[in-house]
Parts: sequence; C-alpha cells; structure tokens
Amino acid sequence: MPIRTAAPPRVLTVAGSDSGGGAGIQADLKTMLALGVHGMSVLTAVTAQNSLGVQGAWELPVDAVRAQYRSVVDDIGVQAVKTGMLASAALVETVAELLAGTDAPVVVDPVGVSKHGDALLAAEALDSVRTKLLPVATVATPNLDEVAQLTGVQVTDEDGMRRAAEEILAFGPRWALIKGGHLPGEAVDLLTDGSAEHWLRAPRHDNRHTHGTGCTLASAIAAGLALGQDVPTAVEGAKEYVTGAIRAGFALGGGIGPVDHGWRTRSAG
Repeated sequence: MPIRTAAPPRVLTVAGSDSGGGAGIQADLKTMLALGVHGMSVLTAVTAQNSLGVQGAWELPVDAVRAQYRSVVDDIGVQAVKTGMLASAALVETVAELLAGTDAPVVVDPVGVSKHGDALLAAEALDSVRTKLLPVATVATPNLDEVAQLTGVQVTDEDGMRRAAEEILAFGPRWALIKGGHLPGEAVDLLTDGSAEHWLRAPRHDNRHTHGTGCTLASAIAAGLALGQDVPTAVEGAKEYVTGAIRAGFALGGGIGPVDHGWRTRSAG
C-alpha cells in the first residue's frame, strides 16, 4: 500500500454527539472517513441517546464552542464545514458568526428533532436559524418536518417540495435540498438554487434502521465539496452513498438501528 504524502481534504462538523454512535458527530466522522476526507469536530452538545430515543441533552457553553472552532480552523484549516445540532439561539448565532468569517463552503443541516421525535433545537432558536445561519449556507438540507418548523409549509407532494424550496431559499442559502424521505413512494429529494432543479430519486428500501440519515447525507455533501465537486455533483454522490447505507442498515438495541456508514468497504470485502 502506498504511503500518503499529502493530507486529505479537511471537513469540520459542528454538531452534537450521539452516544449510540448512529447520528451526530459520530455519524459525521464515520461518513467523512468512508468518503476519503479528514474529519474534525466542534462539539456543541452531549446527548444520552440510544436506539430508543434521546434520554438527555446538555449544550456546551458558547466559549467552549468558539474555542474548539478557532483551534481547528486557525491551525489546521478547512475545505468544507457541516453543521448539525446547535441546540440554542446563542449557539446558532455564535456558529453563524464563525462561519461567516470562514472561506469554505457550508452545509447546514437545520436539525430540529431526532428520528424519534425528540426536540434538539429550542423553539426560540428558530428565528436565529432563519436570519443568521441559513444566510451563510452553501447548501441547506431540511427534511419535511424541519421545513414545517422553519417555514410553516406542510409538504404532501412534489409540488409542495418546490414551494418549500422557494421558502427556504428566501432565507439566503445558495442551494436548498428538500429531503422528501417522509413522503410515500420512492425516496425523492429536490435540489435547487432557484433556477436549476435537480430531482434525485432512489428506491425505498424496506429497512427501518435509518437512524442518522440526515447527518450522514449532510456530511457526505460536505465531503464532496471539500473534494472539489460542484454542489449538484456532491449532492448526487451523497444521495448514492446514503441510499447504500440505508440498504445496509442494521439492528442495534431495541429500537431504530443506524445506517451502515462502512457499507462500501464491507461490500468490497
């Protein structure tokens, strides 16, 4: 095996932890490793979490989040940043300020609730997400529940996804990826910058072990951007990776298991 002589592209995730290892920081770093980039992390919150749900969450102080971010970015540098659980208005605004001063593409996963329906963002932080965080995003990746939280739009079909994208883009991100996984039928997502539309479709796999799909998708997009891909190419590759990870998802504990971040390696074996 050849010895690497140069560092791989670097991607920073700013998000909460998942003690069960299926979502959050843990899913982000697994995804980044699988896709050939160097993952780094800024921890915003600690959760007690397993396959059954979130039993507790504790956000970190703003100063701790800022110090982690500056420590990584000022010394190591980044080629892309992904945000996930930010918990509070103070953390949302702090992270948005840091991102605005960083010359790298940003993928914003506006995490509002867990796969089990547990709240991961304070209600009073929604306005900060709309006015501070989304304007600095290269790509915003809300699911339909997060679309409803942020815009009030209740999506029930593909036309509704188009309207949701318009509402999200009005907050300022360059691209919106509306994830339609909660709709019946095939898994369809809409990526648009307000002019070009890219519909991404994949078969729906009969597998309930889907914990961490949103984190994984956003991290995969960030990895693609760090590797120099344009947004549509990065999103298309991320969709393919996540679809395979869902297909290979496995049971852990008594509830919803995780997707398999290492499915390509295991498939090759």
